[in-house]
Amino acid sequence: MKRLLLISSVCICVFTSIIAANKPVTVSKQAVNKIENYAAGTDNSPEINYWIDSLYSEMDLSAAGLTRSAFFKACKGYEYLLAQNEIQKPGILTICDYSQPSNKKRLYILDLNEGKILFNTYVSHGRNSGSDFATSFSNKSDSYKSCLGFLVTAETYFGDNGYSLKLDGLEKGFNDNVRSRAIVMHGSNYVCSNRAENGIMMGRSFGCPAVPATEVRNIVDCIKGGSCVFNYYPDKRYAQNSKILNANFVWPVAQSMQLASVKIPDSLRGLDSGISISLN
Repeated sequence: MKRLLLISSVCICVFTSIIAANKPVTVSKQAVNKIENYAAGTDNSPEINYWIDSLYSEMDLSAAGLTRSAFFKACKGYEYLLAQNEIQKPGILTICDYSQPSNKKRLYILDLNEGKILFNTYVSHGRNSGSDFATSFSNKSDSYKSCLGFLVTAETYFGDNGYSLKLDGLEKGFNDNVRSRAIVMHGSNYVCSNRAENGIMMGRSFGCPAVPATEVRNIVDCIKGGSCVFNYYPDKRYAQNSKILNANFVWPVAQSMQLASVKIPDSLRGLDSGISISLN
Protein backbone atom coordinates (compact mmCIF):
# COMPACT_ATOMS: atom_id res chain seq x y z
CA MET A 1 0.00 0.00 0.00
CA LYS A 2 2.79 2.43 0.86
CA ARG A 3 4.37 1.82 -2.54
CA LEU A 4 1.10 2.56 -4.33
CA LEU A 5 0.49 5.61 -2.14
CA LEU A 6 3.95 6.89 -2.99
CA ILE A 7 3.28 6.43 -6.70
CA SER A 8 0.01 8.34 -6.50
CA SER A 9 1.66 11.08 -4.44
CA VAL A 10 4.34 11.51 -7.07
CA CYS A 11 1.64 11.71 -9.72
CA ILE A 12 -0.12 14.44 -7.74
CA CYS A 13 3.10 16.43 -7.47
CA VAL A 14 3.70 16.17 -11.21
CA PHE A 15 0.14 17.06 -12.09
CA THR A 16 -0.09 20.03 -9.75
CA SER A 17 3.24 21.32 -11.01
CA ILE A 18 1.87 21.24 -14.54
CA ILE A 19 -1.22 23.14 -13.45
CA ALA A 20 0.82 25.74 -11.57
CA ALA A 21 2.91 26.36 -14.66
CA ASN A 22 -0.27 26.62 -16.81
CA LYS A 23 1.20 24.24 -19.37
CA PRO A 24 -1.09 22.11 -21.54
CA VAL A 25 -1.33 18.43 -20.71
CA THR A 26 -0.73 16.20 -23.71
CA VAL A 27 -2.11 12.68 -23.50
CA SER A 28 -2.51 9.96 -26.08
CA LYS A 29 -5.88 8.89 -27.46
CA GLN A 30 -5.53 5.66 -25.51
CA ALA A 31 -5.03 7.56 -22.24
CA VAL A 32 -8.04 9.78 -22.89
CA ASN A 33 -10.21 6.75 -23.56
CA LYS A 34 -8.98 5.23 -20.33
CA ILE A 35 -10.15 8.27 -18.37
CA GLU A 36 -13.56 8.12 -20.03
CA ASN A 37 -13.84 4.46 -19.05
CA TYR A 38 -13.41 5.47 -15.42
CA ALA A 39 -16.30 7.95 -15.47
CA ALA A 40 -13.89 10.90 -15.60
CA GLY A 41 -12.88 10.59 -11.96
CA THR A 42 -16.22 11.43 -10.36
CA ASP A 43 -16.83 11.18 -6.61
CA ASN A 44 -17.55 7.46 -6.57
CA SER A 45 -14.75 6.32 -8.86
CA PRO A 46 -12.44 3.53 -7.61
CA GLU A 47 -9.34 5.73 -7.97
CA ILE A 48 -10.69 8.44 -5.71
CA ASN A 49 -11.93 6.10 -3.00
CA TYR A 50 -8.68 4.15 -3.09
CA TRP A 51 -6.69 7.39 -2.69
CA ILE A 52 -8.95 8.64 0.13
CA ASP A 53 -8.90 5.35 2.02
CA SER A 54 -5.15 4.93 1.60
CA LEU A 55 -4.40 8.39 2.97
CA TYR A 56 -6.97 8.08 5.75
CA SER A 57 -5.39 4.81 6.87
CA GLU A 58 -1.78 5.91 6.34
CA MET A 59 -2.24 9.03 8.50
CA ASP A 60 -4.37 7.12 11.06
CA LEU A 61 -6.91 9.94 11.02
CA SER A 62 -9.56 7.84 12.73
CA ALA A 63 -7.37 7.58 15.84
CA ALA A 64 -6.78 11.34 15.62
CA GLY A 65 -10.53 11.96 15.79
CA LEU A 66 -11.28 12.96 12.18
CA THR A 67 -14.09 11.07 10.46
CA ARG A 68 -13.70 9.63 7.00
CA SER A 69 -16.71 11.67 5.84
CA ALA A 70 -15.14 14.97 6.95
CA PHE A 71 -11.84 13.97 5.34
CA PHE A 72 -13.58 13.08 2.07
CA LYS A 73 -15.33 16.46 1.94
CA ALA A 74 -12.07 18.28 2.66
CA CYS A 75 -10.26 16.34 -0.07
CA LYS A 76 -13.04 16.98 -2.57
CA GLY A 77 -12.83 20.72 -1.97
CA TYR A 78 -9.05 20.61 -2.19
CA GLU A 79 -9.19 18.75 -5.50
CA TYR A 80 -11.87 21.10 -6.87
CA LEU A 81 -9.83 24.19 -5.97
CA LEU A 82 -6.74 22.55 -7.46
CA ALA A 83 -8.63 21.94 -10.70
CA GLN A 84 -9.76 25.59 -10.67
CA ASN A 85 -6.19 26.90 -10.11
CA GLU A 86 -7.26 28.48 -6.80
CA ILE A 87 -4.43 26.86 -4.81
CA GLN A 88 -0.96 28.34 -5.04
CA LYS A 89 0.51 26.01 -2.42
CA PRO A 90 -0.61 22.47 -3.28
CA GLY A 91 -0.12 19.43 -1.10
CA ILE A 92 -1.10 21.09 2.20
CA LEU A 93 -4.65 20.71 3.53
CA THR A 94 -5.88 22.28 6.79
CA ILE A 95 -9.09 21.07 8.43
CA CYS A 96 -10.82 22.80 11.35
CA ASP A 97 -13.27 20.16 12.55
CA TYR A 98 -15.89 22.12 14.45
CA SER A 99 -17.98 19.01 15.00
CA GLN A 100 -15.59 18.23 17.87
CA PRO A 101 -15.55 20.06 21.24
CA SER A 102 -13.00 22.80 21.82
CA ASN A 103 -10.93 20.74 24.28
CA LYS A 104 -10.10 18.23 21.54
CA LYS A 105 -7.27 18.58 19.05
CA ARG A 106 -9.58 19.42 16.17
CA LEU A 107 -7.17 21.28 13.89
CA TYR A 108 -5.46 19.05 11.33
CA ILE A 109 -2.73 20.20 8.96
CA LEU A 110 -2.00 17.43 6.49
CA ASP A 111 0.68 16.78 3.90
CA LEU A 112 -1.25 14.94 1.19
CA ASN A 113 1.83 14.24 -0.89
CA GLU A 114 3.70 12.49 1.92
CA GLY A 115 0.66 11.10 3.74
CA LYS A 116 1.58 12.78 7.04
CA ILE A 117 -0.10 14.77 9.79
CA LEU A 118 2.07 17.86 10.17
CA PHE A 119 0.10 19.40 13.05
CA ASN A 120 -2.81 18.21 15.19
CA THR A 121 -3.68 20.75 17.83
CA TYR A 122 -6.37 22.93 19.41
CA VAL A 123 -8.26 25.72 17.67
CA SER A 124 -10.85 28.18 18.94
CA HIS A 125 -14.24 29.13 17.57
CA GLY A 126 -16.23 32.36 17.78
CA ARG A 127 -17.81 33.31 21.09
CA ASN A 128 -21.29 33.46 19.54
CA SER A 129 -20.85 30.14 17.74
CA GLY A 130 -21.32 28.19 20.96
CA SER A 131 -19.69 27.32 24.26
CA ASP A 132 -17.72 24.07 24.28
CA PHE A 133 -19.23 23.03 20.95
CA ALA A 134 -19.60 25.33 17.96
CA THR A 135 -23.12 24.98 16.56
CA SER A 136 -23.87 28.31 14.88
CA PHE A 137 -21.92 29.95 12.05
CA SER A 138 -22.06 33.21 10.16
CA ASN A 139 -20.53 35.27 7.37
CA LYS A 140 -21.75 38.59 8.81
CA SER A 141 -19.64 41.36 10.32
CA ASP A 142 -19.80 41.75 14.11
CA SER A 143 -21.48 38.35 14.47
CA TYR A 144 -18.53 37.05 16.50
CA LYS A 145 -19.14 33.68 14.90
CA SER A 146 -16.92 31.27 13.01
CA CYS A 147 -17.64 30.58 9.36
CA LEU A 148 -17.88 27.38 7.35
CA GLY A 149 -16.43 26.20 4.07
CA PHE A 150 -13.30 26.47 1.99
CA LEU A 151 -10.74 29.23 2.23
CA VAL A 152 -7.18 29.84 1.09
CA THR A 153 -4.37 31.23 3.20
CA ALA A 154 -2.91 34.59 2.27
CA GLU A 155 -0.23 36.91 3.66
CA THR A 156 1.17 37.19 7.19
CA TYR A 157 1.39 40.30 9.35
CA PHE A 158 2.05 41.43 12.92
CA GLY A 159 -1.06 42.75 14.67
CA ASP A 160 -2.65 43.04 18.11
CA ASN A 161 -2.36 39.26 18.49
CA GLY A 162 1.20 39.05 17.21
CA TYR A 163 2.19 36.97 14.20
CA SER A 164 -1.00 36.32 12.24
CA LEU A 165 -2.23 34.94 8.92
CA LYS A 166 -4.90 36.48 6.71
CA LEU A 167 -7.46 34.28 5.00
CA ASP A 168 -9.63 34.61 1.91
CA GLY A 169 -13.00 32.89 1.75
CA LEU A 170 -14.00 31.19 -1.49
CA GLU A 171 -17.68 30.48 -0.86
CA LYS A 172 -20.14 33.32 -1.37
CA GLY A 173 -22.62 33.64 1.45
CA PHE A 174 -20.63 31.38 3.76
CA ASN A 175 -17.16 32.87 4.17
CA ASP A 176 -16.43 35.47 1.47
CA ASN A 177 -16.45 38.24 4.11
CA VAL A 178 -13.61 36.85 6.22
CA ARG A 179 -11.10 39.47 5.05
CA SER A 180 -13.42 42.41 5.69
CA ARG A 181 -14.34 40.85 9.06
CA ALA A 182 -10.63 40.52 9.92
CA ILE A 183 -11.05 36.79 10.52
CA VAL A 184 -7.45 35.58 10.71
CA MET A 185 -5.40 32.79 12.23
CA HIS A 186 -3.42 33.97 15.24
CA GLY A 187 -1.95 32.64 18.45
CA SER A 188 -3.57 32.90 21.87
CA ASN A 189 -2.89 31.88 25.45
CA TYR A 190 -6.57 30.95 25.91
CA VAL A 191 -6.05 28.03 23.53
CA CYS A 192 -3.67 25.57 25.17
CA SER A 193 -3.18 22.02 26.40
CA ASN A 194 -3.43 23.05 30.08
CA ARG A 195 -7.07 24.01 29.66
CA ALA A 196 -7.83 20.73 27.89
CA GLU A 197 -6.02 18.65 30.53
CA ASN A 198 -8.06 20.36 33.26
CA GLY A 199 -11.34 19.78 31.47
CA ILE A 200 -11.80 23.46 30.66
CA MET A 201 -13.11 24.54 27.29
CA MET A 202 -10.91 26.76 25.16
CA GLY A 203 -11.42 30.50 25.22
CA ARG A 204 -13.42 31.85 22.32
CA SER A 205 -12.50 34.43 19.74
CA PHE A 206 -14.39 37.03 17.71
CA GLY A 207 -14.61 34.38 15.00
CA CYS A 208 -10.93 33.78 14.35
CA PRO A 209 -9.42 30.28 14.35
CA ALA A 210 -6.95 31.00 17.16
CA VAL A 211 -4.28 28.36 17.85
CA PRO A 212 -1.87 27.85 20.77
CA ALA A 213 0.55 30.78 21.04
CA THR A 214 3.46 28.35 21.31
CA GLU A 215 2.64 26.81 17.93
CA VAL A 216 1.37 29.71 15.85
CA ARG A 217 4.59 30.61 14.08
CA ASN A 218 5.32 27.06 12.92
CA ILE A 219 1.71 26.54 11.84
CA VAL A 220 1.41 29.84 9.98
CA ASP A 221 4.75 29.41 8.22
CA CYS A 222 3.65 25.95 7.09
CA ILE A 223 0.32 26.92 5.54
CA LYS A 224 0.75 30.56 4.45
CA GLY A 225 0.80 31.61 0.83
CA GLY A 226 -2.16 29.96 -0.85
CA SER A 227 -2.89 26.58 0.77
CA CYS A 228 -6.37 25.13 1.29
CA VAL A 229 -8.33 25.46 4.55
CA PHE A 230 -11.65 23.74 5.27
CA ASN A 231 -13.87 24.72 8.22
CA TYR A 232 -16.08 21.67 8.74
CA TYR A 233 -19.36 21.14 10.55
CA PRO A 234 -22.26 18.85 9.47
CA ASP A 235 -24.50 21.81 8.70
CA LYS A 236 -27.40 20.92 6.39
CA ARG A 237 -27.70 24.36 4.81
CA TYR A 238 -24.02 24.41 3.94
CA ALA A 239 -24.02 20.82 2.66
CA GLN A 240 -26.98 21.53 0.39
CA ASN A 241 -25.78 24.90 -0.94
CA SER A 242 -22.01 24.66 -1.17
CA LYS A 243 -21.11 24.81 -4.86
CA ILE A 244 -17.78 23.19 -4.06
CA LEU A 245 -19.12 20.18 -2.16
CA ASN A 246 -21.78 19.65 -4.83
CA ALA A 247 -19.51 20.17 -7.83
CA ASN A 248 -19.23 17.55 -10.56
CA PHE A 249 -15.72 17.69 -11.95
CA VAL A 250 -12.67 15.62 -12.83
CA TRP A 251 -10.53 15.13 -9.74
CA PRO A 252 -6.86 15.83 -10.62
CA VAL A 253 -5.73 12.90 -8.46
CA ALA A 254 -7.93 10.51 -10.45
CA GLN A 255 -6.46 11.74 -13.71
CA SER A 256 -2.95 11.37 -12.35
CA MET A 257 -3.51 7.83 -11.15
CA GLN A 258 -5.20 6.78 -14.38
CA LEU A 259 -2.51 8.27 -16.61
CA ALA A 260 0.18 6.62 -14.49
CA SER A 261 -1.64 3.26 -14.67
CA VAL A 262 -1.67 2.91 -10.89
CA LYS A 263 -3.13 -0.52 -10.12
CA ILE A 264 -6.38 -0.44 -8.17
CA PRO A 265 -7.36 -3.49 -6.07
CA ASP A 266 -9.74 -5.82 -7.89
CA SER A 267 -12.34 -5.27 -5.15
CA LEU A 268 -12.64 -1.64 -6.24
CA ARG A 269 -12.73 -2.25 -9.98
CA GLY A 270 -15.77 -1.12 -11.90
CA LEU A 271 -18.42 1.46 -11.10
CA ASP A 272 -20.72 -1.18 -9.57
CA SER A 273 -18.35 -1.80 -6.65
CA GLY A 274 -20.98 -0.68 -4.17
CA ILE A 275 -19.00 2.37 -3.05
CA SER A 276 -21.30 5.24 -2.20
CA ILE A 277 -20.38 8.60 -0.69
CA SER A 278 -22.89 10.82 1.06
CA LEU A 279 -22.09 14.53 1.32
CA ASN A 280 -24.85 15.26 3.81
